[in-house]
Amino acid sequence: MTTASGVAAPTTTAEVREAVLEASARATPLRLVARGTWLDAGRPVRVDHRLSVSALDGITEYTPGDLTLTARAGTSLAEIMRVTGAERQWLTLDPYGSDAGSIGATIATGSAGALAHAFGSARDHVLGLEVVTGTGAVVRAGGRVVKNVAGFDLARLFTGAWGTLGVVTEVTVRLRALPDVDESCAIPVADDAASLDALAARLRAAAIAPLVLELVNGALAAHLGLTHQSHLLVRLGGNDDDVRAQRTVFQALGELVPVGTDVWGRLRAADPAGTTVARFSMLPSRIGECWSFVRAATAGVSGALVHAAPGRGVVRCIVPSSGAELGAFLGAACSFAGTRIFERLPASRWTADVAPSAVADRLSRGIKRSYDPMHILNPGILGDDAGGDR
Repeated sequence: MTTASGVAAPTTTAEVREAVLEASARATPLRLVARGTWLDAGRPVRVDHRLSVSALDGITEYTPGDLTLTARAGTSLAEIMRVTGAERQWLTLDPYGSDAGSIGATIATGSAGALAHAFGSARDHVLGLEVVTGTGAVVRAGGRVVKNVAGFDLARLFTGAWGTLGVVTEVTVRLRALPDVDESCAIPVADDAASLDALAARLRAAAIAPLVLELVNGALAAHLGLTHQSHLLVRLGGNDDDVRAQRTVFQALGELVPVGTDVWGRLRAADPAGTTVARFSMLPSRIGECWSFVRAATAGVSGALVHAAPGRGVVRCIVPSSGAELGAFLGAACSFAGTRIFERLPASRWTADVAPSAVADRLSRGIKRSYDPMHILNPGILGDDAGGDR
């Protein structure tokens, strides 16, 4: 294990355990880092020491016949896509950012992108994890096969915990077969609440199974190379007959504008470092209401990029992190009647009013004490994680 400038870079799980035990003994908080592509996400973690898993790199097991793959936490998504693509398979996680990010960070943060419409969240992809908890225990949760039902599903507990319960060192995920046909198109749409609710209802009733349905506002559409008007982005996959039948359904909704599959990479990279990113959600049947709220909240913000997953009821927006416009947006966001989650905010803007703690309840605190009693792992990244019940 090498150490420089307060950064520990273990190369094995045993070295990760050693670093955690040493930090626990000294009560030294650690900032967990993988490839460092998304370090401004989540609340600020003000610590002097980092534990990097970037050297835990490489695919340790890949069984194409079982559609499963095991990789060390620092392995990039690009490497996983390269290896699985050779077998006409893919990992259907497309977290915002790029494939330069690691599989460990993707699972630890519970990240997913537009493909979640058809394939679900990070928790739906994880089969098993190896984790070093804050006590130094090496825990293997789940397994390396799809049909694994033994015991409590600890893999889901660690997924999306942002490293606050343990350091993810190895991940086993399920894969899917690449479709024979993979094509994308865009449909110009009206984006008032009534029109969107009617469109969503029509899509739910249609005999379709698209890989992605993503609504983008005019500014984001222009950023993606379309006209400055709201569009519904559609990604279809399957065999020729299946895709042709679905295309016919969508043609009834409006003009289909062909777009290259690279549009999804541009969508993932639409929020550069330094921006404020927030998600708002309601029931899918209320997507029009949710969309209209976010559009109104960002009306005074120049360059606001807004997109939504109608099938999941989630609206995501990207706004600049400077100027008085941000304050007005945050003020409006606090009045939202559904669920709001901030992915990124300037450090000074993380307040209880804007983003209540995700770990303030008694159950979350109890779990935290069990796995990280010294509170050394990413302290504060999910909010107030000081010990004690309330």
